[in-house]
Amino acid sequence: MEKCIERPRSLCSLHGALDVIGNIYRAIPILHASPGCSMQASSRTNLYYLGGYHGLPSSNAYEKEVVFGGTQRLRETIKGSLEIMDGDYYAVLTGCSMGINGDDVDSVVKEFEASPYPIASIDTAGFRGDTYTGYNMALLATVKKLAKKTKTDSRLVNIYGQPPSSDITLRGDLEEITRLLARIGVKANTFFIRRDGIEQLKNSGNAALNINLSPWLAKNVDTYYKETFGIETLRFNGWPVGPKDTANFLRTVAERLDLDSKLVDKVIHEEELYVYEYLDSLFGNFERHRFILVGECAKALGLARFLVNVHGHIPLAIIFTDSVPNQYQDSIREEVQKLECPRKAEVYFENDVWEIEQIAQQYDGRATLFMGSSYEKKLAQKLGSHYAITSNPCLDKEILNRSHIGTHGCISLVEDLYNHF
Repeated sequence: MEKCIERPRSLCSLHGALDVIGNIYRAIPILHASPGCSMQASSRTNLYYLGGYHGLPSSNAYEKEVVFGGTQRLRETIKGSLEIMDGDYYAVLTGCSMGINGDDVDSVVKEFEASPYPIASIDTAGFRGDTYTGYNMALLATVKKLAKKTKTDSRLVNIYGQPPSSDITLRGDLEEITRLLARIGVKANTFFIRRDGIEQLKNSGNAALNINLSPWLAKNVDTYYKETFGIETLRFNGWPVGPKDTANFLRTVAERLDLDSKLVDKVIHEEELYVYEYLDSLFGNFERHRFILVGECAKALGLARFLVNVHGHIPLAIIFTDSVPNQYQDSIREEVQKLECPRKAEVYFENDVWEIEQIAQQYDGRATLFMGSSYEKKLAQKLGSHYAITSNPCLDKEILNRSHIGTHGCISLVEDLYNHF
């Protein structure tokens, strides 16, 4: 173990894979794992279609299966799941103990190839990595299993790059980005909202473009789409937040898809009018903050651009909590340096609660606004800062379809920033 993390925000690769499969409408994850692994992996996962972790099928492997092999137990679990669980796609996810004991899971899954429903085998033993590793593995395996190409749709895009349970406003954000793209004539495959899912994944091979909203995640999926279907990927450094980012996002997508520029300019003008009329109403009540921002880079970069470039707040420190590999950290630092403020923010990559507290205390007496997860709530109170929840985990607030991105979502974000009285 390289490092012990206090109150981690992500779990193991089994959790990340379960997060992907469990949030696809009518997809059924089947765990080949011990009861402990199954409970831990599902406890922090919003299993959308199954309505919670209580309905999750698992082989519940005990000592007998760990010592003598659990293939028969897995065979029975798959057979029972196909009979009882009403789904259109099934994925067997392996936990640590069954990954170690050498069970030939692929062979067992192949026995069910005659099933009318596709079944994937994904080796997601927790020791292979964290939530982000599992996200990459499960999304790639699912795309490989389901995606087909018949004819390219010049107005269809695939959107990915964010593990579902790692973003507290994901469903609202996907709805907002779908709305914005629809206004310029583009249909979005989002995979994880409402009843999107298996049909969208099957059709994803016909997309004209991928939009990956993470600076570093799912490059394996980018490569597969390119090599198999010839689909290029447009990678954004984080979600578009606010009118300025949204205009840049829509113009970039329009340029790649060769869309009508007059329509795009008209939509951008209307969206800007909408959002600035709301922001104008803050005049007289506006507070300029010096802020600390804690969260995953895909969301934190977009939030920082809006807060600084549009709203005029002053960045003190941005602490990225996802597992950004070293080779991508410099490009993220460069993105922060582009913020339009003479006072440049300090950048940290840290997800340990205690370490983040040590960093934040350097700004005691200077930070007036603290944005982060529920873990940072007491820390903000300790520093005497206003607090707004913008990142995972969210333990004291229920969020359904609220968004923090785009033009409509940035208005909700501003409400959250100023509703601290």
